[in-house]
Amino acid sequence: MRKQHVLITGGAGFIGSHLTERLLSDGWQVTVFDDFNDAYDPSIKRQNLAEVLDDIELIEGDIRDAVLVERVFMRGKFDLVVHLAARAGVRPSILQPKLYMTTNIEGTFNLVDACRHHEVQNFIFASSSSVYGVNRKVPFAETDAIERTISPYAATKLACEQICSNYSHLFGMRSRCLRFFTVYGPRQRPDLAIAQFTRAMLDEKIVKRFGNGETRRDYTYVEDIVEGIVRSFDDRGGTFEVLNLGGSATTRLCDLIAMLEELLGKKARLQELQEQLGDVPLTHADIGKARAILGWEPQVGIREGLAKYVAWVQQNQLVGCR
Repeated sequence: MRKQHVLITGGAGFIGSHLTERLLSDGWQVTVFDDFNDAYDPSIKRQNLAEVLDDIELIEGDIRDAVLVERVFMRGKFDLVVHLAARAGVRPSILQPKLYMTTNIEGTFNLVDACRHHEVQNFIFASSSSVYGVNRKVPFAETDAIERTISPYAATKLACEQICSNYSHLFGMRSRCLRFFTVYGPRQRPDLAIAQFTRAMLDEKIVKRFGNGETRRDYTYVEDIVEGIVRSFDDRGGTFEVLNLGGSATTRLCDLIAMLEELLGKKARLQELQEQLGDVPLTHADIGKARAILGWEPQVGIREGLAKYVAWVQQNQLVGCR
């Protein structure tokens, strides 16, 4: 009996490598498509896949390369595509908006269009809570009007959701756009706040905190996100769905730092900096739709998740890693 075959773009990254391991354990045939770009040290992404390289097919390339994407689909015979590849991050997108527009929008179009022509009827897209921007209604629900995205990154994610919607409506492709809320855990990208704070505190260096510490985020542990992705594979819901995947609780930045201090046994040497362009004051997921359609509920709270992350950092001796 043939195994189900999944293409995971960005499969060497933080979330992608966890999903790759999960699907291999579930019996899937997995092809990873990743360009190992230099947004952060590519060796980190290679290490993410080190233990599963013999069990997957790895394709190195850029999703903006339509010819390569076509070649991948001609050979692959995929049952499902999980599209995680993107230029990520709000702040870098302000500095390099064109790179974000071409990678995220053009790359997503190439993949969705290849799915259409090669009769791949299931497409999962990794969207972001950033699309809500400065949302006046809390918690954020999928039915909320999207009126104020405040970064190029957010704009690209919203545009990609619309591409998925178009292809579902026009060609019957089953699409799921999953809005992730601040994912963290082992292998977290080194440029993200929790990773930066942890490294700085262990190295006894300055912790750069933007703003007065009162901003709040809805943090979601990576294993919960992977479970949500996997649950989105089935046929529940309509042809096209947008779904929040979040922790369904908010944590103040100052409280996050305090929890890390407690777990690490280190006092943060804080430097307060001006709030940065593109950062929103609050994210908070209404997960009622994911609960109803996917039967999904986050299982790992922020304190437990941070403890798991700190244990992983200490086990892997990442002190001083850059």
